[in-house]
Amino acid sequence: MRLQKNTLLALYSVLEFAFDPTRHVSASEIAQKYDVSPHHLAKVLSELARSGYVESVRGVGGGYRFAANARRVTLMDIILLFEDIAPTAADRRELGESTPVGQALASVMLEIDEIAQATLSSITLATMLQWIERNRQARDARKPPARSAARGPSGEAMSEAG
Repeated sequence: MRLQKNTLLALYSVLEFAFDPTRHVSASEIAQKYDVSPHHLAKVLSELARSGYVESVRGVGGGYRFAANARRVTLMDIILLFEDIAPTAADRRELGESTPVGQALASVMLEIDEIAQATLSSITLATMLQWIERNRQARDARKPPARSAARGPSGEAMSEAG
Protein backbone atom coordinates (compact mmCIF):
# COMPACT_ATOMS: atom_id res chain seq x y z
CA MET A 1 0.00 0.00 0.00
CA ARG A 2 1.48 3.30 -1.07
CA LEU A 3 0.20 6.41 0.68
CA GLN A 4 -0.20 9.83 -0.89
CA LYS A 5 1.87 12.77 0.33
CA ASN A 6 -1.17 14.34 2.03
CA THR A 7 -1.82 11.15 3.95
CA LEU A 8 1.76 10.95 5.17
CA LEU A 9 1.67 14.61 6.18
CA ALA A 10 -1.53 13.97 8.11
CA LEU A 11 0.04 11.02 9.94
CA TYR A 12 3.23 12.97 10.72
CA SER A 13 1.23 15.96 11.93
CA VAL A 14 -1.26 14.14 14.09
CA LEU A 15 1.55 12.16 15.76
CA GLU A 16 3.52 15.37 16.39
CA PHE A 17 0.45 16.94 17.99
CA ALA A 18 -0.37 13.83 20.00
CA PHE A 19 3.08 13.83 21.68
CA ASP A 20 1.89 16.73 23.82
CA PRO A 21 -1.84 17.37 23.44
CA THR A 22 -1.67 20.51 25.59
CA ARG A 23 0.90 22.24 23.36
CA HIS A 24 -0.10 24.35 20.37
CA VAL A 25 2.19 23.63 17.42
CA SER A 26 2.34 25.99 14.47
CA ALA A 27 1.85 24.75 10.94
CA SER A 28 5.16 26.38 9.98
CA GLU A 29 6.98 24.32 12.64
CA ILE A 30 5.60 21.07 11.18
CA ALA A 31 6.19 22.26 7.59
CA GLN A 32 9.81 23.08 8.37
CA LYS A 33 10.43 19.80 10.19
CA TYR A 34 9.09 17.72 7.28
CA ASP A 35 10.34 20.08 4.54
CA VAL A 36 6.95 20.81 2.97
CA SER A 37 5.14 23.95 1.93
CA PRO A 38 3.16 25.53 4.80
CA HIS A 39 0.37 26.24 2.29
CA HIS A 40 0.19 22.56 1.30
CA LEU A 41 0.27 21.46 4.93
CA ALA A 42 -2.50 23.93 5.82
CA LYS A 43 -4.90 22.02 3.56
CA VAL A 44 -4.06 18.77 5.35
CA LEU A 45 -4.42 20.36 8.79
CA SER A 46 -7.73 21.89 7.76
CA GLU A 47 -9.08 18.41 6.97
CA LEU A 48 -7.78 17.06 10.29
CA ALA A 49 -9.49 19.95 12.11
CA ARG A 50 -12.77 19.45 10.22
CA SER A 51 -12.67 15.78 11.24
CA GLY A 52 -12.09 16.64 14.90
CA TYR A 53 -8.63 15.12 15.28
CA VAL A 54 -6.91 18.47 15.80
CA GLU A 55 -8.06 21.85 17.00
CA SER A 56 -6.98 25.10 15.40
CA VAL A 57 -6.31 28.11 17.64
CA ARG A 58 -5.69 31.52 16.11
CA GLY A 59 -3.61 34.37 17.45
CA VAL A 60 -0.52 34.69 19.60
CA GLY A 61 0.43 31.31 21.03
CA GLY A 62 -1.97 29.68 18.63
CA GLY A 63 -1.45 26.80 16.28
CA TYR A 64 -2.81 23.30 16.27
CA ARG A 65 -3.19 20.80 19.06
CA PHE A 66 -4.37 17.23 19.29
CA ALA A 67 -8.08 17.03 20.13
CA ALA A 68 -8.87 13.31 20.03
CA ASN A 69 -8.16 10.21 22.11
CA ALA A 70 -4.82 8.70 21.09
CA ARG A 71 -5.87 5.34 22.53
CA ARG A 72 -8.87 5.15 20.21
CA VAL A 73 -7.67 6.74 16.99
CA THR A 74 -5.95 4.30 14.65
CA LEU A 75 -3.60 4.93 11.76
CA MET A 76 -6.37 3.75 9.46
CA ASP A 77 -8.74 6.41 10.83
CA ILE A 78 -6.35 9.10 9.63
CA ILE A 79 -5.53 7.32 6.37
CA LEU A 80 -9.22 7.04 5.44
CA LEU A 81 -9.54 10.83 5.52
CA PHE A 82 -7.19 11.08 2.55
CA GLU A 83 -7.21 7.73 0.77
CA ASP A 84 -9.84 5.72 -1.06
CA ILE A 85 -8.48 2.31 -0.17
CA ALA A 86 -11.43 0.24 -1.32
CA PRO A 87 -10.41 -0.60 -4.87
CA THR A 88 -13.16 -0.99 -7.41
CA ALA A 89 -13.12 -3.87 -9.87
CA ALA A 90 -11.96 -1.50 -12.61
CA ASP A 91 -9.08 -0.27 -10.42
CA ARG A 92 -7.97 -3.84 -9.73
CA ARG A 93 -7.74 -4.89 -13.38
CA GLU A 94 -4.23 -6.14 -13.94
CA LEU A 95 -2.45 -7.34 -17.04
CA GLY A 96 -3.04 -11.08 -17.43
CA GLU A 97 -5.74 -11.18 -14.75
CA SER A 98 -7.89 -13.51 -16.86
CA THR A 99 -5.17 -16.18 -16.79
CA PRO A 100 -4.75 -18.68 -13.91
CA VAL A 101 -1.40 -17.08 -13.01
CA GLY A 102 -2.92 -13.60 -13.12
CA GLN A 103 -5.84 -14.67 -10.93
CA ALA A 104 -3.48 -16.25 -8.40
CA LEU A 105 -1.33 -13.12 -8.25
CA ALA A 106 -4.42 -10.92 -7.95
CA SER A 107 -5.57 -13.05 -4.99
CA VAL A 108 -2.20 -12.68 -3.29
CA MET A 109 -2.16 -8.91 -3.85
CA LEU A 110 -5.69 -8.56 -2.51
CA GLU A 111 -4.74 -10.55 0.59
CA ILE A 112 -1.69 -8.33 1.15
CA ASP A 113 -3.92 -5.23 0.95
CA GLU A 114 -6.36 -6.76 3.44
CA ILE A 115 -3.55 -7.60 5.88
CA ALA A 116 -2.14 -4.07 5.58
CA GLN A 117 -5.58 -2.57 6.22
CA ALA A 118 -6.17 -4.83 9.23
CA THR A 119 -2.76 -3.93 10.65
CA LEU A 120 -3.27 -0.19 10.17
CA SER A 121 -6.71 -0.52 11.77
CA SER A 122 -5.21 -2.18 14.85
CA ILE A 123 -2.43 0.32 15.56
CA THR A 124 -3.52 3.29 17.64
CA LEU A 125 -1.76 6.62 17.84
CA ALA A 126 -0.89 5.79 21.47
CA THR A 127 0.88 2.64 20.30
CA MET A 128 2.77 4.63 17.67
CA LEU A 129 3.85 7.16 20.29
CA GLN A 130 5.21 4.32 22.43
CA TRP A 131 7.13 2.90 19.45
CA ILE A 132 8.55 6.31 18.60
CA GLU A 133 9.67 6.87 22.19
CA ARG A 134 11.29 3.40 22.39
CA ASN A 135 13.16 4.05 19.13
CA ARG A 136 14.29 7.44 20.42
CA GLN A 137 15.56 5.92 23.67
CA ALA A 138 17.35 3.13 21.80
CA ARG A 139 18.97 5.65 19.45
CA ASP A 140 20.05 7.81 22.40
CA ALA A 141 21.51 4.77 24.17
CA ARG A 142 23.66 4.00 21.10
CA LYS A 143 25.11 7.52 20.93
CA PRO A 144 28.62 7.81 22.32
CA PRO A 145 28.76 9.90 25.50
CA ALA A 146 29.64 13.55 25.03
CA ARG A 147 33.31 14.30 25.62
CA SER A 148 33.94 16.35 28.70
CA ALA A 149 37.02 18.15 29.94
CA ALA A 150 39.32 16.20 32.21
CA ARG A 151 38.68 17.00 35.86
CA GLY A 152 41.05 17.04 38.77
CA PRO A 153 40.37 15.39 42.12
CA SER A 154 38.46 18.41 43.41
CA GLY A 155 36.31 18.62 40.27
CA GLU A 156 38.09 21.58 38.63
CA ALA A 157 38.87 21.43 34.90
CA MET A 158 42.49 20.54 34.26
CA SER A 159 44.61 22.15 31.58
CA GLU A 160 46.48 20.05 29.05
CA ALA A 161 49.71 20.93 30.81
CA GLY A 162 48.43 19.13 33.84
